[in-house]
Amino acid sequence: MRVLTRIPGWLKNKYFLTTVGFVVWVMFFDNRDFITSHFRERAELIKLEKSKQYYEQQIAVTQKELDQLKTNPALLEKYAREKYLMKRDNEDLFLIKEGSGPKTR
Repeated sequence: MRVLTRIPGWLKNKYFLTTVGFVVWVMFFDNRDFITSHFRERAELIKLEKSKQYYEQQIAVTQKELDQLKTNPALLEKYAREKYLMKRDNEDLFLIKEGSGPKTR
């Protein structure tokens, strides 16, 4: 009983103990605790920055191709033939799929 008399009154307050328990729970044990969520968000930020860099590179490549297609009619025709399988009226188009030939053992 002497031990309880040595503890200050504010440490025995049920509201104070509840608040301390809640803060400890939120800081360390919750799914969105302070420490884990910080590292998780940091990792996601790094991943998003890499993704942003990749897409910026893809935009630059696509913009370069678009500029070339606007200025070079021969390249435009080649692109239309390869990507959209376009042909002239007097041509026949044969599609050959890779790996569709006879199988040999």
